[in-house]
Amino acid sequence: MASPEERSLDSKIKVLFVCLGNICRSPAAEGAFQDLVRKKGIESLFVIDSCGTSRYHLGELPDLRTRQAARKKGIELVHRARQFQKSDFDAFDLVLAMDRSNLKDLLSLASGEEERKKIHLFRKFQKGEGKDPDVPDPYYGSLKDFEEVQSIVSEAAEGLLEFILNKNGVKYAP
Repeated sequence: MASPEERSLDSKIKVLFVCLGNICRSPAAEGAFQDLVRKKGIESLFVIDSCGTSRYHLGELPDLRTRQAARKKGIELVHRARQFQKSDFDAFDLVLAMDRSNLKDLLSLASGEEERKKIHLFRKFQKGEGKDPDVPDPYYGSLKDFEEVQSIVSEAAEGLLEFILNKNGVKYAP
């Protein structure tokens, strides 16, 4: 495997987080994962993005409460909402759905087994037993609900990174 300095855009590991509107859960997950790989000094290995399955909030910043919860963890979210495009299957290696409804929507857009194999429920990477497979949607909740989602996506990001590094045989000095 190429060293981080030698990796081209084509050889980077491309990760896409997907929720419904791309203003709550998926930008929180994108920010948590970006923060994690930056802290480990391996951000050059990745292309990280997020999007939504709907067109509800195109071009908007993440919800203010999403940004507040992330900021409490030292993460600044500046992503602008966009809708998932069929071409994202070609552009990304992993497509991570925040809940089973998003998973169903993504699977319905997949053209074949290669595309379906890229799609996963994000929370499956969070360690622990007996958890809900869905990242809860905090949109109609309070700041506390957004903070809980930020904790969930941060934990799941750690498991995801471990999975990706093991799968790709990437060694790095923490």
